[in-house]
Amino acid sequence: MSSEVYLTRAGYQKLYSEFEALKVERVKISRIIEEARLQGDISENAEYDAAKDAQGHNAAKIADMEGKLARVRIIEDENIPSDKVYIGAIVTVKDLEKKQEMMYMLVSPEEANYEENKLSIFS
Repeated sequence: MSSEVYLTRAGYQKLYSEFEALKVERVKISRIIEEARLQGDISENAEYDAAKDAQGHNAAKIADMEGKLARVRIIEDENIPSDKVYIGAIVTVKDLEKKQEMMYMLVSPEEANYEENKLSIFS
């Protein structure tokens, strides 16, 4: 059984945009394959082989994203308790040696991005 994928609304929109881009790419790859077929013998056609490989990778990514999108549960900021740490919570971490405070948002692994101060809940 597949587990839910917890995302912020922005994370969902980013994932959905990537999904839509993959579908556009799928059409482009299909055109490349058709053009390669029109060139004649495909048994030694490197462009055809590369496009078929790209088609397979693209199809796998689309299937993976479809699965994730079907299991998405969007985290709304107003539903996050402030007295406990949950996915979607913003936490402050203090480096005792450097006496610095850093703020991080706890997110799903799909949305984690250290440069954006988004840490996976599994970190």
